[in-house]
Amino acid sequence: MEVQLLEATDDPEEVICSAARNDYMEEFVGDKSFEETMESIEGETIGEKKETLIGHLLDHGHFGPFEHPQATFAVKGISRSCMAQITRHRHVSFDVQSMRYVSFDDVDPEDVAEGEMVVTPPSAEDPDWIGRNQEGGAVDEETVEKRKAIFQESVKRSVEDYQELLELGMPPEDARFVLPIGTEVNMVMSMNARMLMHVADMRAAADAQWEIREMTEKVLDLAKEWCPVTFEYYEENMKNRKNRLAP
Repeated sequence: MEVQLLEATDDPEEVICSAARNDYMEEFVGDKSFEETMESIEGETIGEKKETLIGHLLDHGHFGPFEHPQATFAVKGISRSCMAQITRHRHVSFDVQSMRYVSFDDVDPEDVAEGEMVVTPPSAEDPDWIGRNQEGGAVDEETVEKRKAIFQESVKRSVEDYQELLELGMPPEDARFVLPIGTEVNMVMSMNARMLMHVADMRAAADAQWEIREMTEKVLDLAKEWCPVTFEYYEENMKNRKNRLAP
């Protein structure tokens, strides 16, 4: 899996602070410099003033200003299962690689069995992996080897059947029905900073499925570079709290 930041609002935290100050100023925020807009906020430097105001907004549940800055992420190689989970967030915009128009007729099924094209869950290879709703705990090496062999044979057979159906003239949009839900897909998604925090509340939590949790953590790492005060504060003070941020 790979996640990249494709495009994002410049100076997102200046946008957040300007929007928030607009709510409590008599003057029009568009006529003021950012320094003038932040003049009454506590702090010696403009950076400290941003930290003060953003922390105050998040502490008091004033999330509206965080809806203005937006970021677009490209995600490579997640499973269709993971895609089904993330696309439930209706306030995020998505474009997903189409298996109607992109076929996998030249992929070697042997390579698929070794992890290409289909995401392999950790429980297929790691005897110590414990997942949600799993009966029992860790397993022995012999058991996990059986799991791995069954998983590899199943995905290999699915791809072989898919390619044979293509050779028999079945359209890719119909032949794809035999492929596993673990088949990899690429995706582009856009969301504002508030929605990103909501997604992280739901999908980076300890009880989230391992793959979407990994994807969300990668998104958060990029968000901390893009919008550092907001997402460092979120990580330190808000992540994994019981009361989750509404979208």
